[in-house]
Amino acid sequence: MTRDVEQNQTAGTDDDTEAVEQVVEEVRDDIRHGQVDDDVSNVLEERFDEAGVRLRPEAIDDLAEDIENDVSM
Repeated sequence: MTRDVEQNQTAGTDDDTEAVEQVVEEVRDDIRHGQVDDDVSNVLEERFDEAGVRLRPEAIDDLAEDIENDVSM
C-alpha cells in the first residue's frame, strides 16, 4: 500500500506517507469496532485534513474502497 499512497499524494514526503498509513489503519480499526457511521471517503478526508495531509479526491476514494473491501472480508 505504501507505493499506492506515495503515487496518490500531492506532496509525497515520508512524513505524509506515514501519516496516511496511520490514518488508514485508524479508520480500518474504527470500522471494525463499529465506530464509523459516515461514508468512509468522508471520514478519510476529515482525518487527512486533521493530520495536515492533502490527497486528491480520487486517491481518497481509492483508499476508502480498499478499506471497505478489506474490512468486509
